[in-house]
Amino acid sequence: MNITLLVRFVAVAEELHFPRAARALNIPLASLYSSISKLEDEVGTPLVIREPTTRLTKAGELFLVTARDEIAATPVTVEKPVKPAGGKAKASKGKGRAPAVKGQPKPFKKRQGR
Repeated sequence: MNITLLVRFVAVAEELHFPRAARALNIPLASLYSSISKLEDEVGTPLVIREPTTRLTKAGELFLVTARDEIAATPVTVEKPVKPAGGKAKASKGKGRAPAVKGQPKPFKKRQGR
């Protein structure tokens, strides 16, 4: 089972309110609804009753314990350090010029006399 789906289910089970759970997870509400539906399809039984008040079914209450155990058993992933954007710095000689105009004087610039 996908850990993301389990985390979203646990958030809904704790909040018992889809919009608050979506705000807590910082995801769109439609994404949360589809995640819960996908998890229910995987399990094969409804886990949440979406009537005027959101409630867990008996299967949902039992699955909540399993979901929390699965999340706790998942090893913590260490994120790779973020490298700064850009590549290796190149040495430049002053301001760059387009290849077509190299060797020509800059427009509107007086030449220095000796």
